[in-house]
Order: sequence, then structure tokens, then C-alpha cells
Amino acid sequence: MSEITSATNPRVKRLVALRRRRVRDAEGLVLVEGYEELDLAVTAGVAPLELYLCRELMAGDPRDLEARASAGAQVHHLSRAAFEKAAYRDGPDGWLAVVPRVESRLEDVPDEAAPLLIVCEAVEKPGNLGAILRTADAAGATAVISVDPVTDWGNPNIVRASKGAVFAVPVASVTRDEFLGWARDRGVLLVATTPDADGHVTDLDLTGPVAIALGSEKHGLSAEMLARADVRARLPMFGRVDSLNVGVTAAVVAYEAVRQRMQRDGSPPR
Repeated sequence: MSEITSATNPRVKRLVALRRRRVRDAEGLVLVEGYEELDLAVTAGVAPLELYLCRELMAGDPRDLEARASAGAQVHHLSRAAFEKAAYRDGPDGWLAVVPRVESRLEDVPDEAAPLLIVCEAVEKPGNLGAILRTADAAGATAVISVDPVTDWGNPNIVRASKGAVFAVPVASVTRDEFLGWARDRGVLLVATTPDADGHVTDLDLTGPVAIALGSEKHGLSAEMLARADVRARLPMFGRVDSLNVGVTAAVVAYEAVRQRMQRDGSPPR
């Protein structure tokens, strides 16, 4: 099989272009870089359209993932120089794939009796969204819903920060009004996390249908979301800072819900 060696090769240029949202949106494609990220995506059922490999950068025996990821895909081998140009992170490990866009429709959120939803309103940083997705996957959450989103689920930094969990956890992107109407119709308890609340998250019953709402890093939840929430709650905090990183907050509250559900049922959520 021939190897792409030039960093100016048209295929390499196209991979670089897919880092931009407008290109991803226009082509309906997403980049997945890294062995762990691609392994999780393929395990979750994602079928790569194109697979780019650099043997020189790989460690260990790649044959199992290569066999699974290459089924039905165009496979291309790149030199180290060409791959490092195509890669979007420092220290690439020789794995890069092009996959279909992440579906993010509200109607695709699983219909569960007691869903555990994590709702992110205008959260800006892809790294935080990725961390929230990792928490959602680990905690067995039903879905992560982005309300009035600032970025798309195919952002390479979300894929990287989530370790590929964006392909394993159902996600949705909606307006605030769409989400509020959808949650009301399904009897979901909307919990607004805010440092200005009087009650603690640990005082709530999180065993039923619940949506944990988290606001942007700078401004928190909108006045509209706070006003229409069923309850406001904060984390027990005893130091001088008044809030935690949004990703950390999501993890603490999600695992409080997991603790309560395990205590009630004697088993994990799934």
C-alpha cells in the first residue's frame, strides 16, 4: 500500500480543514484522533469512513482495532511528517479517522422511566463538555443535552476531552425553550445548580426523572432557566471559593444521583 508522505497532500489538507466547524457542518463529518478515542467510538458502533495510520507513531499491537476500524473504510498510511501535520494534538499516536457527524436530536434521547440527564446551558469550553461526557458515561447517565450550544459535539477538543465518550453517550443540541417544554411534558425534575441557592443538592431526591442543569463558566445559568427550574440547589462548600468548575460540579451532582439510586436499588443505574 502506498504511503502519503507530503504534508501538502490534498488529503492531509482536508483533514486539517475538518478542524473548522463550518467544514464539519458542511460535510457532516467529524475527526477522531487517538487510539483510545477511536477504540471507544468503534466499540459504540461508529463506522469510520476513512482511517489514517502512521506505523512509526504507534505503540503495541494495533491489529485488533485496525481490523475493526477499517471495515468498510478507506485506509491510508501516512509518514510521520504527514501525520503530524494532519493531527490536531501534540504527541499524536498514529490513529486518525473520519466518521459521520454526531447525531444530536432530542427525539433520540432514550425514553427511560427515571432518566438522569445532564443539561449544559451555553457552556463554552470544549474541554469542560468533554469532561462532562466522561462523567455521564461513567455514571450511566441517560444523555447530555446542550441548551443554546456555543460549540458542536464534533469539536475535536470535545472528542479528545471525552476520550470518545461523545460517541457512546446520547447527546442533543436544542434551544432553551425546546428543552424546557420537552422536560415538562415528560415530568422531569429540573434541578438548577447555582451557588446562590439555599438548599444543598444532597438534600434532594434524585432517584426519579431528573435533569441536572449547569450554566456557562462565566455567567452560570440564565435567569430564565433559574426561574423555570423546579428547584435550585448548591453544593456543600466550606472554603472561600463560591463555586467549582462546571465539569467538577457535574461529576459531584451526577454521582450523588448515582449514590441515591444505588442505595435504593442496590445496583448501578444500568
